[in-house]
Amino acid sequence: EHFVYELFLDENGQKISKSKGNGLTIDEWLTYAPTESLELYMYQRPRQAKKLYFDVIPKAVDEYYAFLSAYRRQEWKERLGNPVWHMHDGNPPVVDLPVSFALMLNLVSASNAQNKDVLWGFISRHTSGVTPRTHPELDRLAEYAIRYFDDFVKPAKVYRAADAVEREALTKLSEALAALPPDANGEVIQNVALNVARKIERYQDHSKQSPEGGPGVSVAFFQMIYQVLIGQERGPRFGSFAALYGIAETRALIQKALAGQLAA
Repeated sequence: EHFVYELFLDENGQKISKSKGNGLTIDEWLTYAPTESLELYMYQRPRQAKKLYFDVIPKAVDEYYAFLSAYRRQEWKERLGNPVWHMHDGNPPVVDLPVSFALMLNLVSASNAQNKDVLWGFISRHTSGVTPRTHPELDRLAEYAIRYFDDFVKPAKVYRAADAVEREALTKLSEALAALPPDANGEVIQNVALNVARKIERYQDHSKQSPEGGPGVSVAFFQMIYQVLIGQERGPRFGSFAALYGIAETRALIQKALAGQLAA
């Protein structure tokens, strides 16, 4: 059976045109992400026109490594349905990636890291025994993350000031984080953040239920955190980010936001 690949589209669903200069070229993609991420993006749904623009790169990168990780846990029949089996001719590499690309991008954003050494300072502290030598693939992604952030994310960052309710929420979040040990893991931090949000009416989601039977937490709470602290509309799981960035550093970031130093 022959595959007929549809044309790539830009972020607005328009056909990519050299004359318009819209969309993303293959060379540009490979400047910010490994070849395998583009291979996966092209492999999936070949008959469906795909949007090819900068925002899809982080997701494609993390999807590739997620498939790679899943492959080692799958039975043989499941492996045949895994894209990486086909991409690597039945012999995908074994890669341990303790930090996702999306999480690394937010770490670059929060720390203003200009080189890999700064990033590795956070990563090595959070994940014992993980170094550029032991995890060369992660080291490669660190370089891509800094480049992607500098050229694409940083120019688009827009911090906003917190309103009264948000200031109260961030203050309580900082206080709750202060009560945690420095090495608290992402799950513990995430639960602490959820407990803070559940007590604030704006962030209660009555269509969900907390473990205690009360209202759940609206996604608006975490959207607010990333808009105010990182200058972006969304980000990875907050607990994972705070654990990697550091509790003390996260609290310092909150204090900067409350002091008006980020949205200035």
